[in-house]
Amino acid sequence: MITVDEAFARIIAQKIELPVTELSLEEAVGKVLGEPIYADRDFPPYHRVTMDGIAIRYEAYQAGEDTFRVEGLQLAGAPAQTLTSKDECLEVMTGAILPKNTDTVIRYEDVSITERRGKRYAHILAAPKMRLQNVHQQGSDRRATDLLIPEGTILSPAEIAVAASVGKSSLKVAEAPRVAIISTGDELVEVTQTPLPHQIRKSNSYMLQAALREQGVTADVFHLADDKALLLNELSEKLKKYAVLVLSGGVSKGKADYIPEILQELGVEQLFHEVAQRPGKPFWFGKHAAGPVVFALPGNPVSTFVCYYKYIQPWLRTVLGAAPAWNLQAHLTTEVTFNPKLTYFLPVKIFITANGIWRAQPITIGGSGDFAGLLAADGFLELPPDQMKFSAGESFPLICFRG
Repeated sequence: MITVDEAFARIIAQKIELPVTELSLEEAVGKVLGEPIYADRDFPPYHRVTMDGIAIRYEAYQAGEDTFRVEGLQLAGAPAQTLTSKDECLEVMTGAILPKNTDTVIRYEDVSITERRGKRYAHILAAPKMRLQNVHQQGSDRRATDLLIPEGTILSPAEIAVAASVGKSSLKVAEAPRVAIISTGDELVEVTQTPLPHQIRKSNSYMLQAALREQGVTADVFHLADDKALLLNELSEKLKKYAVLVLSGGVSKGKADYIPEILQELGVEQLFHEVAQRPGKPFWFGKHAAGPVVFALPGNPVSTFVCYYKYIQPWLRTVLGAAPAWNLQAHLTTEVTFNPKLTYFLPVKIFITANGIWRAQPITIGGSGDFAGLLAADGFLELPPDQMKFSAGESFPLICFRG
């Protein structure tokens, strides 16, 4: 049995090669960017008006001019007009290019516009404080050729918007690995079936499929009975077709727990079996010589939750080329005791105080089979194995399974 840290290190060390593909902007959200994105021009690309109002030359106001004849109108999306006289102004709209020969915008709230003999005049009521007031200056955000989005970024709507602004209608992204989710156990029946008293409906495979989808990875789902010959044949075929196998069930010490034995018979090297943790102690992990990686998770649903979010999710981020996730911490709200010398993944509800402190309230559940108990939780607090008492106010690593 190995420690949680050693199990994590062995998993992260296993790499698989993933090709890069190109997707449209509509399809790329949630994927990991496989290329750097650079600015194709300045951001903003011109002096941009930020308030509806009038545009003047600042030096004209400084010279004592406070009333300007309105010469015309500069709309957003129209080519830059040119101010022909310093004692005149142009009306400007938010988002428009700053007219030539102007350098300051006075918002409508600070001017009074009147009409005399068919001509309109703007009288300044509140003095402009500086040149380029209410002007978003060209290149003040980014310069042409600046790196905007580094390779390895998980694409959110913000990155999609920036990519569109530089003319990228499609993006290179890491192609997700082919994943097979395989549940085992004769007690499991389909969701659509009415279980007999000794049966339960399948749920782990749907949880894993949904969790993978949140990472932009689709997975095929299978169920296999506890039959050695069937398992040997089916797993042999899956190892030929998939880069990642995620199994649920059949890894403990029960009479029908054939998975570790069969995987090794099929040439999957065992990198560890059993981790000093609760829940999820029987966790098995290995890699086939031909490349596929195999995660064989305990069948209890809370164990499946823990093992996925502690190990599989960060591993997938790594192989997809994404930057590591934030290391979250939260403070216990109440004292907790746990006697076994195991890493304890404590279900918790998260609260954020007014001053930004994350606080974790322990949730009592009925063991690793009580997946309904997780409905009240947001994640797990990772309590180390070298102490038995965990005081209120102490801070520990947090693994979230809710956004």
